[in-house]
Amino acid sequence: QVILDESGGGLVQDGDSLKLSCVAAERTFSSYAMGWFRRAPGKEREFVAAISGGGGTIVYADSVKGRFTISRDNAKHAVYLQMNNLKPDDTAVYYCAGDWGVKVRQPFTPLYWGQGTQVTVSS
Repeated sequence: QVILDESGGGLVQDGDSLKLSCVAAERTFSSYAMGWFRRAPGKEREFVAAISGGGGTIVYADSVKGRFTISRDNAKHAVYLQMNNLKPDDTAVYYCAGDWGVKVRQPFTPLYWGQGTQVTVSS
């Protein structure tokens, strides 16, 4: 069991930026591909971005390409999601997720999930 702890959510305005963080209680953090998902009110959970164990492979959903950036710091056991030019449609609970294995599986299918952090973008 990998424990994932997200932080950084909040209420922002249209066009603002926000950075989410996720810290894993896992010594072999670099052995896990990591990613972010989100669930908007009344919608299914959707993939946002994923990054391989070494950081060399990154995948984004089309809806966030050019606005969101995923990164990781294996020394800190952390993965981040920098979100720029936020829109009201980005309002959702954002979940950090981890998959055993350094590669990003397609589709990205995590084994471990955080509890989620709320991001609300007002117009």
